[in-house]
Amino acid sequence: MISGASRESTDATRDLSGSARRRWSSFSYTKALFVLFIITLPVVNPWVHGDGVGYYAYAHALLIHHDLQFETEWKAGNESFTQGRVASNGEILANQYTATHHLDNHFTVGPAILWAPFLIVAHLLILVLNALGAHINTDGFGRPYSLTMAFATAGYGFVGLLLCFRLAREFVAERWAFLAVAGYWFASSLPVYMYLNPSWSHAHTLFSVALFLWYWHRTRARRSVAQWIVLGLLAALMVNVYYLNAVWLLIPAFEAMSKYFQMFTDSREPITGNATRESFGSLFTAHFTFVIVFLAGMLPTFITRKIIYGGYFKTGYPGAREWFWTGPVLGSVWFSSDHGLFSWTPILLLALVGLVFFLRFDRTLAIYLLMVFAVFSYVLACYVNWDGISSFGNRFFISIGPAFILGLAALFDRIAGAWTSERKALVSAALVVALFAAWNIGFIFQWGDHLIPVRGPILWRTMVYNQFCVVPVKVWDTADAFLFHRKRLLHQIEQKDSNELQIPDSSNHP
Repeated sequence: MISGASRESTDATRDLSGSARRRWSSFSYTKALFVLFIITLPVVNPWVHGDGVGYYAYAHALLIHHDLQFETEWKAGNESFTQGRVASNGEILANQYTATHHLDNHFTVGPAILWAPFLIVAHLLILVLNALGAHINTDGFGRPYSLTMAFATAGYGFVGLLLCFRLAREFVAERWAFLAVAGYWFASSLPVYMYLNPSWSHAHTLFSVALFLWYWHRTRARRSVAQWIVLGLLAALMVNVYYLNAVWLLIPAFEAMSKYFQMFTDSREPITGNATRESFGSLFTAHFTFVIVFLAGMLPTFITRKIIYGGYFKTGYPGAREWFWTGPVLGSVWFSSDHGLFSWTPILLLALVGLVFFLRFDRTLAIYLLMVFAVFSYVLACYVNWDGISSFGNRFFISIGPAFILGLAALFDRIAGAWTSERKALVSAALVVALFAAWNIGFIFQWGDHLIPVRGPILWRTMVYNQFCVVPVKVWDTADAFLFHRKRLLHQIEQKDSNELQIPDSSNHP
């Protein structure tokens, strides 16, 4: 017979054991994410290419020649970027200059802001080494600078994934949060812009949006003025990084409207007990603080727009009147062979279904996320270059990455509930993720090696044939060339891209 004291001791031991298992589970899944990140680092491709020339130009121009004149950066651009911008004699075409006599750099300044701490340290270190007798090129284009930029981008992408993991595990078991992150990591467009084209803005977008959403959720119960200030700065960061990230501002907007509505309805009910009611004045002050801080945080964009274009709100992109607000092409954005979101990265269709299942975890957040996805899709479907031109998949939707990860986590959790064996459910979900990832990596290989057209629609019959008959044959030789003879391989890819290029400017996107 077990005494009461013994039973209490046994229960306490069981509770401690369960707590220890949870801590170990958390540590092991987090550790697994770090291991995945470390083993993928050799894939990081330190080049400034395409759109990345415009993004990197801000960091380079300010660091090296301390202005926003981008002639040096434009002339150093890759061939497909300079076509239509730089003449055959090496001079920049006159039509590339704005009314303020600056080059038409419509790309956002946010990625340069995020690169800046790392590039400044690298530059200072090189200067110190040169003072000690080294002879390292300090022009800002050398290997130390490109490596710094590329690894910083990969790091930001990984931190964004880690924040999504931490957010998802608040709703589902960590194994499902881990598989959701892994599924998005390797079966979406993210790998291209986290590793292969690190000078573009999309990995920074995932980081900035994930940081904003994670902090919003962490403080959503009740925020102090200091927390509203931080949230405003994080909101500004994600819009500085990518303008369409402004769609995520719908979440604090909806939150504010619901609070004012609740305040109006609650004002008719008497306060009982020790309950307190937030006043309209304090709530309005908090929201006003958020808006002011957000606008102050947007100064890097406003100032650079003023210098380059002569107006604080001139972006260099087509104006609102030039968008097709009454004729969105949603079907094409989602399912076209021309870089359709779900046709190129089908795991995201499962993620969207999962967002519906997420309603049972957090109805309010799920509705917010679905509305953000819907508005983002509509806005993009009204833009002339909705396909991203030379994009892998529809890269713009990396902005919605945190929502997709939460959707996948909810879907895996829901499916697991239908299995009698938790282990079988885990193995099956892992197999699904692996299959989607393998398909995606093969697709990326085809896109990178120009086995399919980089621009415009593709033939699915050709793509599927390549997946099974061409990619397995070529992948090992190409992987060897990428790891050990990368400069030659990238030159060959650039030549293919230049030959395929049909339009002079392939970089104008929102």
